[in-house]
Amino acid sequence: MLANILDLSIPALEGWIASQGLKQYLSGQILQWLYQKRVASFDEMTNLSRETRALLAGNFRIGRLEVKARHRSTVDRSTKYLFRLADGKSVESVLMPQKNRLTLCVSSQVGCAMGCKFCRTAEMKLLRNLTQGEILAQILETQRELADGERVSDPRITNIVFMGMGEPLHNYEAVLSSLRIMTDPKGIGISRRKITVSTVGLAPEIERFGSDAGVSDPGVSDPGVKLALSLNATTEEGRLDLMPITRKYPLKRVLEACRNYTRTKPGRRVTLEYVMMGGVNDSLADAKRVAEIGSHLPCKINLIPYNEYPSSPYKRPAAEKIDAFFHYLADRHFQVNIRYSKGLDVNGACGQLCSLTPS
Repeated sequence: MLANILDLSIPALEGWIASQGLKQYLSGQILQWLYQKRVASFDEMTNLSRETRALLAGNFRIGRLEVKARHRSTVDRSTKYLFRLADGKSVESVLMPQKNRLTLCVSSQVGCAMGCKFCRTAEMKLLRNLTQGEILAQILETQRELADGERVSDPRITNIVFMGMGEPLHNYEAVLSSLRIMTDPKGIGISRRKITVSTVGLAPEIERFGSDAGVSDPGVSDPGVKLALSLNATTEEGRLDLMPITRKYPLKRVLEACRNYTRTKPGRRVTLEYVMMGGVNDSLADAKRVAEIGSHLPCKINLIPYNEYPSSPYKRPAAEKIDAFFHYLADRHFQVNIRYSKGLDVNGACGQLCSLTPS
């Protein structure tokens, strides 16, 4: 099978063009055809010569994902997509319309190796990483769906969150190179400020993510996007019980990495994501410890009431518990929000994605 051209980073595409003796400006034209016009064949690249199109077709294919299923929420108009990959495996992505934006939650792996006990994706374990092209194709296929008539007022995806299946920083280089194409004006062209990468707390990768020497590809460095830490517990013991990664990277080390990340550029901060589970981490004592953590780290805080699914032992806290937690932090002048996940009625909410079982 020919190589998927969507798997080429921008420097790799430029290098291939140079190796063929072609003009460098062609790289910009090819990027625009692939990522803005979303063509399905090289023949559609009509401002390229026939010889160039034939050369591309002889060396590459344009990888596509099959939309295997769509599940539309009747509550909030979210759509969960089940995408079939070329090897037969599948991943899920969720499109979330909101008043002033259209957000796509993308996956970075088939399954996940992190084993978080409250997350349905963990039940799959890790099957494999997604390639750069498979990450980007989730956006392209969703955009094609929108262009074909999804019922949204503005069919342009404005925001991307890496909060789908997988741990993004466990698939570091593919995620980083996909981010460069997402944010490049000749690529997909999404603002860096509107992309968030969420991590369970891979401490070395958090620090690497904030550095100017991020990956082996010299064209990929600090991506300039937002970083979110999935916190979920305020003690080492509590976090270890929920998140096995704590054995390798204790909470103290993860928070140190986050502080190092924020120091690398003025104005940087981390979003602390706190999934609230009834009777587990929803007490005022927990709120006090979140405040203590937040007082030593430039951050904002998102409280996420737990999204239940049949095989999970955890429950969503009572509304008064969520409100008390929120007000404790707000009264101490933290920027804090309660994030009720979209797509709950189609198992598309935070922590519910899993492509191995019917959904």
